[in-house]
Amino acid sequence: MVHRFTGGRTIAVGRATPLRHMFLNHNFRRRSMLQAGATLISTGLTMSTPISGAQAAPASADAFNSLRKSPRLPVLFLGHGSPMNAIEDNSYRRSWQALGAEFGVRYPLPQLILCVSAHWLTRSGWWLTAMEQPKTIHDFGGFPKALFDQQYPVPGAPASAREIAQAVRQPVSAAALGLDAQEWGLDHGTWSVLKPMFPQADIPVIQLSMDYSRPPGEHFLLGQQLKALRERGVLIVGSGNIVHNLRVIQRDAAPHQTYDWGLEFDSRTTDLLEKGDLAALTDFQHWGPVAKQAHPTHEHFLPLLYAAGAVDTKEAPRFFNTSFQAASISMRSVIWG
Repeated sequence: MVHRFTGGRTIAVGRATPLRHMFLNHNFRRRSMLQAGATLISTGLTMSTPISGAQAAPASADAFNSLRKSPRLPVLFLGHGSPMNAIEDNSYRRSWQALGAEFGVRYPLPQLILCVSAHWLTRSGWWLTAMEQPKTIHDFGGFPKALFDQQYPVPGAPASAREIAQAVRQPVSAAALGLDAQEWGLDHGTWSVLKPMFPQADIPVIQLSMDYSRPPGEHFLLGQQLKALRERGVLIVGSGNIVHNLRVIQRDAAPHQTYDWGLEFDSRTTDLLEKGDLAALTDFQHWGPVAKQAHPTHEHFLPLLYAAGAVDTKEAPRFFNTSFQAASISMRSVIWG
């Protein structure tokens, strides 16, 4: 049984309660790379252009010479929630550890991980990390030293990044993806989930940024182009949250507690995923008042569109971590394949 907070209950935006030890300080949350004009934009933007059945051709698998052919890997969307999940002994971290253990047993071991995190937002295009050794970014504030001490020293994959940048094209402009060899690295949306999954830190990781100035449909179209990478040993991971509203968190809420609007938005998303109506996810900003309540800013929903774009509509989703954190963060996660 889900216990809900009434949708009409008001909690002051910016109220200084539980953020210090649980969720991100907004002054830190919006960092972005400074390279070549790829700058962060205001969180006040709202773009909503449905894709109306448009399809993007997957990149050709033959374009990836640095990656061996492999059995098809699954696609993941992981609800990452609080950065503290990376170090606390809780059900979320344990689920990521268990999922990582399935690779090499149930699933092939990845040659490379391509992660789309809610915390790397750019404008004027999409970018890939292309450094040999991506740094661990602590893009948050007010947390214990133990969290800032975390490092995830995985190698990068510059050669693969260059190939992907040429084979996967930016929607509309068809330009190559940008390559960042210096500025970014791995933000907590990436390392907080991958470190519990693959603690040996021996699988190369590339991050793909999200151009936050572009409508949701274009994010889905770019995700469709990533599909061929699954047959070249690449594990595609979207890291965000299906519901994410830090303005009304309830620190002491139980995992089965949420708001009416949180439950409605999470349920509607789940229904589309179960039906395989994945393109319809791009219309989420038109779902009425619950859309803005679930996502005052929508960067945490966008990684789901990349993951959904990279799967076939007939691939059945498997859900886990179907609870809420602090009442207004859906931790629902999905694996396809």
